[in-house]
Amino acid sequence: MPKMRPSPYCRAGRAAGCLRSYGIFGLDDLEWSIPHKSPYLPNPMPEALFQVKRLSELAQAGQLKGKRVLIRADLNVPQDEAGNITEDTRIRASMPALQMCLDAGAAVMVTSHLGRPTEGKFKSEDSLAPVADRIATLLHRKVPLISNWVDGGFEVHPGEVVLLENCRLNVGEKKNDDALAKKIAALCDVYVNDAFGTAHRAEATTNGVAKFAPVACAGPLMAAELDALSRALANPRRPLIAIVAGSKVSSKLTILKALSEKVDELIVGGGIANTFMLAKGLPIGKSLAEPDLVNEAREIMDLMEKRGAHVPIPEDVVVANELSPLARANRVPADQVAEDDMILDIGPKTAARLSTMLAHAGTIVWNGPLGVFEIDQFGGGTKMLAAAIAHSPAFSIAGGGDTLAAIAKYGIENQVDYISTGGGAFLEFLEGKTLPAFAVLAERAKD
Repeated sequence: MPKMRPSPYCRAGRAAGCLRSYGIFGLDDLEWSIPHKSPYLPNPMPEALFQVKRLSELAQAGQLKGKRVLIRADLNVPQDEAGNITEDTRIRASMPALQMCLDAGAAVMVTSHLGRPTEGKFKSEDSLAPVADRIATLLHRKVPLISNWVDGGFEVHPGEVVLLENCRLNVGEKKNDDALAKKIAALCDVYVNDAFGTAHRAEATTNGVAKFAPVACAGPLMAAELDALSRALANPRRPLIAIVAGSKVSSKLTILKALSEKVDELIVGGGIANTFMLAKGLPIGKSLAEPDLVNEAREIMDLMEKRGAHVPIPEDVVVANELSPLARANRVPADQVAEDDMILDIGPKTAARLSTMLAHAGTIVWNGPLGVFEIDQFGGGTKMLAAAIAHSPAFSIAGGGDTLAAIAKYGIENQVDYISTGGGAFLEFLEGKTLPAFAVLAERAKD
Protein backbone atom coordinates (compact mmCIF):
# COMPACT_ATOMS: atom_id res chain seq x y z
CA MET A 1 0.00 0.00 0.00
CA PRO A 2 1.30 3.52 -0.77
CA LYS A 3 2.02 5.95 2.01
CA MET A 4 -0.84 8.31 2.82
CA ARG A 5 0.68 11.04 4.94
CA PRO A 6 -0.40 14.63 4.39
CA SER A 7 2.41 17.15 4.07
CA PRO A 8 2.05 20.23 6.28
CA TYR A 9 2.46 22.62 3.38
CA CYS A 10 2.82 22.31 -0.38
CA ARG A 11 3.57 24.95 -2.99
CA ALA A 12 3.54 22.48 -5.84
CA GLY A 13 0.63 24.17 -7.57
CA ARG A 14 2.73 27.19 -8.50
CA ALA A 15 6.13 25.58 -8.76
CA ALA A 16 8.44 26.49 -11.60
CA GLY A 17 8.61 24.42 -14.78
CA CYS A 18 10.86 21.42 -15.04
CA LEU A 19 12.58 22.62 -18.21
CA ARG A 20 15.04 24.61 -16.09
CA SER A 21 16.55 21.32 -14.92
CA TYR A 22 17.93 20.91 -18.42
CA GLY A 23 18.99 24.52 -18.80
CA ILE A 24 16.16 25.47 -21.15
CA PHE A 25 15.12 28.44 -19.02
CA GLY A 26 18.38 28.95 -17.15
CA LEU A 27 19.38 27.70 -13.73
CA ASP A 28 17.13 25.79 -11.40
CA ASP A 29 16.87 28.63 -8.86
CA LEU A 30 15.44 27.70 -6.08
CA GLU A 31 13.38 27.93 -4.42
CA TRP A 32 10.92 13.83 12.89
CA SER A 33 11.27 11.04 15.67
CA ILE A 34 15.02 10.54 15.72
CA PRO A 35 16.21 7.19 14.28
CA HIS A 36 19.44 5.49 15.26
CA LYS A 37 22.78 7.10 14.56
CA SER A 38 24.74 5.60 11.70
CA PRO A 39 28.47 4.94 11.62
CA TYR A 40 28.40 5.95 7.95
CA LEU A 41 27.60 9.59 8.68
CA PRO A 42 31.00 11.26 9.19
CA ASN A 43 29.70 14.82 9.45
CA PRO A 44 26.25 14.80 11.05
CA MET A 45 24.59 18.14 11.59
CA PRO A 46 24.65 19.22 15.25
CA GLU A 47 21.45 18.23 16.98
CA ALA A 48 21.65 21.37 19.14
CA LEU A 49 20.79 23.32 16.00
CA PHE A 50 17.28 21.85 16.12
CA GLN A 51 16.64 22.48 19.82
CA VAL A 52 14.58 25.67 19.95
CA LYS A 53 11.69 27.05 21.94
CA ARG A 54 8.38 26.48 20.20
CA LEU A 55 5.30 28.65 20.06
CA SER A 56 3.07 25.65 20.72
CA GLU A 57 4.89 24.94 23.97
CA LEU A 58 4.52 28.54 25.16
CA ALA A 59 0.81 28.53 24.27
CA GLN A 60 0.18 25.26 26.10
CA ALA A 61 2.01 26.58 29.17
CA GLY A 62 -0.18 29.70 29.26
CA GLN A 63 2.83 31.94 28.65
CA LEU A 64 1.18 33.96 25.87
CA LYS A 65 -1.86 35.22 27.77
CA GLY A 66 -1.86 39.01 27.81
CA LYS A 67 1.49 39.15 26.02
CA ARG A 68 2.39 41.17 22.94
CA VAL A 69 3.51 38.62 20.34
CA LEU A 70 5.33 39.58 17.14
CA ILE A 71 5.23 36.98 14.37
CA ARG A 72 7.66 37.21 11.45
CA ALA A 73 5.70 35.37 8.78
CA ASP A 74 6.32 34.74 5.09
CA LEU A 75 3.42 36.45 3.35
CA ASN A 76 5.30 37.16 0.13
CA VAL A 77 2.52 36.11 -2.24
CA PRO A 78 2.30 36.59 -6.01
CA GLN A 79 0.12 39.41 -7.30
CA ASP A 80 -1.16 40.53 -10.70
CA GLU A 81 -0.51 43.96 -12.19
CA ALA A 82 -3.49 45.38 -10.32
CA GLY A 83 -2.12 44.15 -7.00
CA ASN A 84 -4.62 41.32 -6.59
CA ILE A 85 -3.31 38.20 -4.87
CA THR A 86 -3.19 35.36 -7.39
CA GLU A 87 -2.20 32.54 -5.01
CA ASP A 88 -2.54 32.67 -1.22
CA THR A 89 -0.98 29.41 -0.01
CA ARG A 90 1.64 31.20 2.06
CA ILE A 91 -1.00 33.30 3.80
CA ARG A 92 -3.14 30.26 4.59
CA ALA A 93 -0.11 28.34 5.83
CA SER A 94 0.66 31.18 8.27
CA MET A 95 -2.78 31.20 9.86
CA PRO A 96 -2.17 28.44 12.46
CA ALA A 97 0.45 30.59 14.21
CA LEU A 98 -1.87 33.59 14.31
CA GLN A 99 -4.82 31.54 15.53
CA MET A 100 -2.70 29.82 18.17
CA CYS A 101 -1.68 33.18 19.60
CA LEU A 102 -5.20 34.59 19.50
CA ASP A 103 -6.62 31.51 21.20
CA ALA A 104 -3.95 31.85 23.89
CA GLY A 105 -5.07 35.40 24.69
CA ALA A 106 -2.17 37.27 23.08
CA ALA A 107 -2.07 40.65 21.39
CA VAL A 108 -0.80 39.71 17.96
CA MET A 109 1.42 41.66 15.59
CA VAL A 110 2.45 40.16 12.26
CA THR A 111 4.95 41.39 9.71
CA SER A 112 6.46 40.12 6.49
CA HIS A 113 8.32 41.22 3.42
CA LEU A 114 6.57 41.54 0.07
CA GLY A 115 8.51 41.86 -3.15
CA ARG A 116 11.77 43.79 -3.25
CA PRO A 117 11.07 47.32 -2.05
CA THR A 118 13.68 50.03 -1.62
CA GLU A 119 14.25 50.74 2.07
CA GLY A 120 12.78 54.03 3.17
CA LYS A 121 10.88 54.60 -0.10
CA PHE A 122 7.24 53.53 0.10
CA LYS A 123 5.40 52.62 -3.08
CA SER A 124 1.81 51.41 -3.17
CA GLU A 125 2.82 48.18 -4.92
CA ASP A 126 5.02 47.32 -1.92
CA SER A 127 2.15 47.53 0.56
CA LEU A 128 0.79 44.58 2.51
CA ALA A 129 -2.74 46.03 2.22
CA PRO A 130 -4.02 43.17 0.00
CA VAL A 131 -2.52 40.69 2.48
CA ALA A 132 -4.29 42.40 5.40
CA ASP A 133 -7.58 42.05 3.56
CA ARG A 134 -6.98 38.37 2.87
CA ILE A 135 -6.02 37.64 6.49
CA ALA A 136 -9.15 39.46 7.66
CA THR A 137 -11.25 37.26 5.39
CA LEU A 138 -9.59 34.08 6.64
CA LEU A 139 -9.82 35.00 10.33
CA HIS A 140 -13.25 36.64 10.10
CA ARG A 141 -12.05 39.71 11.96
CA LYS A 142 -10.63 43.17 11.36
CA VAL A 143 -6.90 43.28 10.64
CA PRO A 144 -5.65 46.88 10.68
CA LEU A 145 -2.54 47.63 8.63
CA ILE A 146 -0.03 49.74 10.57
CA SER A 147 2.44 51.96 8.72
CA ASN A 148 5.57 53.58 10.21
CA TRP A 149 5.38 51.16 13.10
CA VAL A 150 8.99 50.76 14.23
CA ASP A 151 8.73 53.41 16.95
CA GLY A 152 5.38 52.11 18.20
CA GLY A 153 2.52 54.55 18.61
CA PHE A 154 -0.19 52.00 17.85
CA GLU A 155 -2.42 49.87 20.04
CA VAL A 156 -3.16 46.17 19.93
CA HIS A 157 -5.07 44.43 22.70
CA PRO A 158 -5.27 40.76 23.69
CA GLY A 159 -7.45 38.91 21.21
CA GLU A 160 -6.64 41.39 18.43
CA VAL A 161 -4.27 41.14 15.46
CA VAL A 162 -2.61 43.88 13.44
CA LEU A 163 -0.42 43.63 10.35
CA LEU A 164 2.74 45.72 10.38
CA GLU A 165 3.60 47.14 6.96
CA ASN A 166 6.27 45.55 4.74
CA CYS A 167 9.30 45.08 6.97
CA ARG A 168 11.76 45.55 4.11
CA LEU A 169 10.68 49.19 3.88
CA ASN A 170 12.46 49.82 7.19
CA VAL A 171 15.92 51.31 6.77
CA GLY A 172 18.46 48.80 8.08
CA GLU A 173 16.31 45.69 7.64
CA LYS A 174 18.46 43.89 5.07
CA LYS A 175 21.71 44.82 6.82
CA ASN A 176 20.39 43.41 10.11
CA ASP A 177 20.96 46.74 11.83
CA ASP A 178 21.11 46.29 15.62
CA ALA A 179 19.52 49.67 16.34
CA LEU A 180 16.50 48.78 14.19
CA ALA A 181 16.30 45.26 15.64
CA LYS A 182 16.30 46.62 19.21
CA LYS A 183 13.45 49.04 18.43
CA ILE A 184 11.37 46.25 16.92
CA ALA A 185 12.16 43.87 19.77
CA ALA A 186 10.95 46.50 22.24
CA LEU A 187 7.47 46.23 20.73
CA CYS A 188 6.94 42.66 21.88
CA ASP A 189 7.17 40.24 24.80
CA VAL A 190 7.52 37.21 22.54
CA TYR A 191 9.10 37.02 19.08
CA VAL A 192 8.04 34.20 16.74
CA ASN A 193 9.85 33.26 13.53
CA ASP A 194 7.48 31.34 11.27
CA ALA A 195 9.19 32.18 7.98
CA PHE A 196 11.52 29.31 7.06
CA GLY A 197 11.78 30.63 3.51
CA THR A 198 13.86 33.55 4.84
CA ALA A 199 15.83 31.50 7.38
CA HIS A 200 19.00 31.79 5.28
CA ARG A 201 18.93 35.59 5.45
CA ALA A 202 20.36 37.50 8.41
CA GLU A 203 17.99 40.46 8.47
CA ALA A 204 16.58 42.54 11.30
CA THR A 205 13.20 40.76 11.48
CA THR A 206 14.60 37.26 10.89
CA ASN A 207 17.71 37.41 13.06
CA GLY A 208 18.32 40.67 14.92
CA VAL A 209 14.97 40.87 16.70
CA ALA A 210 15.41 37.29 17.90
CA LYS A 211 18.60 38.37 19.68
CA PHE A 212 16.97 41.20 21.62
CA ALA A 213 13.35 40.14 22.24
CA PRO A 214 12.57 38.90 25.79
CA VAL A 215 11.59 35.49 24.37
CA ALA A 216 12.31 34.08 20.90
CA CYS A 217 10.71 30.93 19.51
CA ALA A 218 9.83 29.02 16.35
CA GLY A 219 6.32 29.07 14.94
CA PRO A 220 4.58 25.91 13.73
CA LEU A 221 5.86 26.16 10.13
CA MET A 222 9.43 26.78 11.23
CA ALA A 223 9.23 23.98 13.81
CA ALA A 224 7.92 21.56 11.20
CA GLU A 225 10.82 22.38 8.89
CA LEU A 226 13.29 21.91 11.73
CA ASP A 227 11.81 18.55 12.61
CA ALA A 228 11.80 17.34 9.02
CA LEU A 229 15.34 18.45 8.25
CA SER A 230 16.56 16.96 11.52
CA ARG A 231 15.05 13.61 10.70
CA ALA A 232 16.43 13.63 7.16
CA LEU A 233 19.95 14.91 7.71
CA ALA A 234 20.96 15.22 11.37
CA ASN A 235 20.25 11.63 12.32
CA PRO A 236 18.76 9.73 9.37
CA ARG A 237 17.65 6.15 9.10
CA ARG A 238 19.87 4.29 6.63
CA PRO A 239 20.36 3.90 3.75
CA LEU A 240 20.20 7.66 3.10
CA ILE A 241 19.60 8.41 -0.58
CA ALA A 242 19.71 11.88 -2.11
CA ILE A 243 18.38 12.81 -5.54
CA VAL A 244 19.95 15.99 -6.89
CA ALA A 245 19.10 17.17 -10.39
CA GLY A 246 19.48 20.45 -12.21
CA SER A 247 20.85 22.12 -15.28
CA LYS A 248 24.44 22.50 -14.12
CA VAL A 249 26.91 20.94 -11.70
CA SER A 250 28.20 24.45 -10.98
CA SER A 251 24.83 25.58 -9.62
CA LYS A 252 24.72 22.72 -7.12
CA LEU A 253 28.38 21.81 -6.67
CA THR A 254 28.38 22.80 -2.99
CA ILE A 255 25.28 20.68 -2.36
CA LEU A 256 26.75 17.71 -4.21
CA LYS A 257 30.00 17.90 -2.23
CA ALA A 258 28.19 18.29 1.10
CA LEU A 259 25.86 15.37 0.43
CA SER A 260 28.68 13.18 -0.90
CA GLU A 261 30.04 13.10 2.67
CA LYS A 262 26.71 12.03 4.17
CA VAL A 263 24.63 9.88 1.83
CA ASP A 264 24.87 6.24 0.84
CA GLU A 265 23.63 6.79 -2.72
CA LEU A 266 23.75 10.12 -4.59
CA ILE A 267 21.40 9.95 -7.57
CA VAL A 268 22.11 12.72 -10.09
CA GLY A 269 19.80 13.84 -12.88
CA GLY A 270 19.29 16.44 -15.58
CA GLY A 271 22.32 18.22 -16.95
CA ILE A 272 24.22 17.29 -13.79
CA ALA A 273 24.01 13.60 -14.68
CA ASN A 274 25.45 14.31 -18.13
CA THR A 275 28.60 15.78 -16.58
CA PHE A 276 28.98 12.69 -14.39
CA MET A 277 28.52 10.49 -17.47
CA LEU A 278 31.34 12.42 -19.15
CA ALA A 279 33.48 11.79 -16.09
CA LYS A 280 32.89 8.07 -16.61
CA GLY A 281 33.95 8.33 -20.26
CA LEU A 282 30.44 7.91 -21.68
CA PRO A 283 29.26 9.76 -24.81
CA ILE A 284 26.57 12.43 -24.31
CA GLY A 285 26.14 13.81 -27.86
CA LYS A 286 24.98 17.43 -27.82
CA SER A 287 23.46 17.17 -24.33
CA LEU A 288 23.87 19.95 -21.80
CA ALA A 289 26.98 19.37 -19.67
CA GLU A 290 29.96 21.14 -18.11
CA PRO A 291 33.18 19.49 -19.35
CA ASP A 292 35.28 21.85 -17.22
CA LEU A 293 33.76 20.29 -14.09
CA VAL A 294 34.45 16.67 -14.99
CA ASN A 295 37.31 16.52 -12.47
CA GLU A 296 34.99 17.75 -9.69
CA ALA A 297 32.50 15.04 -10.65
CA ARG A 298 35.26 12.42 -10.48
CA GLU A 299 36.34 13.68 -7.06
CA ILE A 300 32.79 13.33 -5.73
CA MET A 301 32.52 9.77 -7.07
CA ASP A 302 35.95 8.84 -5.71
CA LEU A 303 35.15 10.29 -2.29
CA MET A 304 31.96 8.27 -2.05
CA GLU A 305 33.48 5.05 -3.33
CA LYS A 306 36.25 5.23 -0.70
CA ARG A 307 33.65 5.00 2.04
CA GLY A 308 31.47 2.43 0.32
CA ALA A 309 28.90 4.86 -1.09
CA HIS A 310 27.98 5.40 -4.73
CA VAL A 311 26.87 7.74 -7.50
CA PRO A 312 24.80 5.42 -9.72
CA ILE A 313 25.46 6.28 -13.37
CA PRO A 314 22.67 5.65 -15.95
CA GLU A 315 22.98 2.45 -17.92
CA ASP A 316 20.38 3.59 -20.46
CA VAL A 317 18.92 6.97 -21.41
CA VAL A 318 16.13 8.54 -23.43
CA VAL A 319 17.38 10.75 -26.27
CA ALA A 320 15.98 12.94 -29.04
CA ASN A 321 17.31 15.20 -31.76
CA GLU A 322 15.34 18.16 -30.43
CA LEU A 323 13.49 19.27 -27.34
CA SER A 324 9.88 19.40 -28.45
CA PRO A 325 6.53 17.82 -27.57
CA LEU A 326 6.63 16.37 -31.08
CA ALA A 327 10.13 14.94 -30.75
CA ARG A 328 10.56 11.20 -31.04
CA ALA A 329 12.02 9.70 -27.88
CA ASN A 330 14.51 6.88 -28.36
CA ARG A 331 15.81 4.60 -25.60
CA VAL A 332 19.48 3.73 -26.03
CA PRO A 333 22.22 2.18 -23.88
CA ALA A 334 24.29 4.84 -22.14
CA ASP A 335 27.36 3.96 -24.21
CA GLN A 336 25.51 4.36 -27.53
CA VAL A 337 24.46 8.02 -27.47
CA ALA A 338 24.97 9.50 -30.95
CA GLU A 339 26.69 12.81 -31.69
CA ASP A 340 23.42 14.59 -32.53
CA ASP A 341 21.47 13.14 -29.58
CA MET A 342 20.24 15.11 -26.59
CA ILE A 343 19.80 13.12 -23.35
CA LEU A 344 16.44 14.19 -21.93
CA ASP A 345 15.64 11.44 -19.42
CA ILE A 346 17.00 8.32 -17.80
CA GLY A 347 16.07 5.04 -19.45
CA PRO A 348 13.67 2.39 -18.10
CA LYS A 349 16.43 0.02 -16.93
CA THR A 350 18.08 2.82 -14.97
CA ALA A 351 14.73 3.95 -13.56
CA ALA A 352 13.94 0.40 -12.46
CA ARG A 353 17.34 0.03 -10.76
CA LEU A 354 17.00 3.35 -8.95
CA SER A 355 13.43 2.51 -7.92
CA THR A 356 14.69 -0.66 -6.28
CA MET A 357 17.23 1.39 -4.32
CA LEU A 358 14.49 3.77 -3.18
CA ALA A 359 12.27 0.88 -2.14
CA HIS A 360 14.96 -0.22 0.32
CA ALA A 361 15.92 3.27 1.52
CA GLY A 362 15.61 4.49 5.09
CA THR A 363 15.60 8.20 4.21
CA ILE A 364 15.15 10.01 0.87
CA VAL A 365 16.04 13.64 0.13
CA TRP A 366 14.72 14.78 -3.26
CA ASN A 367 15.76 17.95 -5.08
CA GLY A 368 15.11 17.96 -8.80
CA PRO A 369 13.37 15.82 -11.47
CA LEU A 370 15.46 13.44 -13.55
CA GLY A 371 14.03 14.31 -16.95
CA VAL A 372 12.14 17.00 -18.86
CA PHE A 373 8.92 15.65 -17.38
CA GLU A 374 6.66 18.41 -18.71
CA ILE A 375 6.96 16.59 -22.03
CA ASP A 376 5.46 13.18 -21.37
CA GLN A 377 7.86 11.14 -23.50
CA PHE A 378 10.74 12.50 -21.39
CA GLY A 379 9.01 12.09 -18.03
CA GLY A 380 9.11 8.32 -17.58
CA GLY A 381 12.12 8.33 -15.27
CA THR A 382 10.79 11.02 -12.96
CA LYS A 383 7.36 9.36 -12.93
CA MET A 384 8.79 5.96 -11.98
CA LEU A 385 10.97 7.43 -9.23
CA ALA A 386 8.06 9.49 -7.90
CA ALA A 387 6.03 6.28 -7.63
CA ALA A 388 8.95 4.54 -5.92
CA ILE A 389 9.24 7.33 -3.35
CA ALA A 390 5.49 7.26 -2.76
CA HIS A 391 5.54 3.52 -2.03
CA SER A 392 8.84 3.40 -0.16
CA PRO A 393 8.74 2.92 3.63
CA ALA A 394 11.54 5.52 3.84
CA PHE A 395 11.08 8.94 5.37
CA SER A 396 11.00 11.33 2.40
CA ILE A 397 11.57 15.07 2.18
CA ALA A 398 11.37 17.09 -1.03
CA GLY A 399 12.17 20.69 -1.88
CA GLY A 400 12.78 22.98 -4.82
CA GLY A 401 10.32 24.37 -7.35
CA ASP A 402 10.83 21.80 -10.10
CA THR A 403 10.56 18.94 -7.62
CA LEU A 404 7.25 20.26 -6.34
CA ALA A 405 5.95 20.56 -9.88
CA ALA A 406 6.77 16.88 -10.46
CA ILE A 407 5.09 15.92 -7.19
CA ALA A 408 1.96 17.78 -8.28
CA LYS A 409 1.94 16.28 -11.78
CA TYR A 410 2.16 12.72 -10.50
CA GLY A 411 -0.25 13.29 -7.62
CA ILE A 412 1.94 12.14 -4.74
CA GLU A 413 1.58 15.21 -2.49
CA ASN A 414 0.12 13.11 0.30
CA GLN A 415 2.71 10.35 -0.07
CA VAL A 416 5.83 12.47 0.49
CA ASP A 417 6.42 12.81 4.21
CA TYR A 418 7.50 16.43 4.10
CA ILE A 419 7.49 19.04 1.34
CA SER A 420 9.82 21.88 2.28
CA THR A 421 8.61 25.46 2.03
CA GLY A 422 12.13 26.78 2.05
CA GLY A 423 13.35 27.35 -1.50
CA GLY A 424 16.75 28.96 -1.06
CA ALA A 425 16.83 28.14 2.66
CA PHE A 426 16.24 24.44 1.91
CA LEU A 427 19.09 24.39 -0.59
CA GLU A 428 21.50 26.21 1.72
CA PHE A 429 20.67 23.75 4.47
CA LEU A 430 21.51 20.87 2.11
CA GLU A 431 24.82 22.61 1.45
CA GLY A 432 25.60 22.25 5.15
CA LYS A 433 25.37 25.95 5.88
CA THR A 434 24.16 27.22 9.24
CA LEU A 435 21.02 29.25 8.65
CA PRO A 436 21.00 32.51 10.66
CA ALA A 437 17.39 32.12 11.78
CA PHE A 438 18.05 28.59 13.08
CA ALA A 439 21.24 29.60 14.82
CA VAL A 440 19.78 32.51 16.78
CA LEU A 441 16.71 30.54 17.90
CA ALA A 442 18.94 27.70 19.08
CA GLU A 443 21.12 30.15 20.99
CA ARG A 444 18.12 31.83 22.63
CA ALA A 445 16.74 28.43 23.63
CA LYS A 446 19.63 28.25 26.11
CA ASP A 447 18.26 31.27 28.04
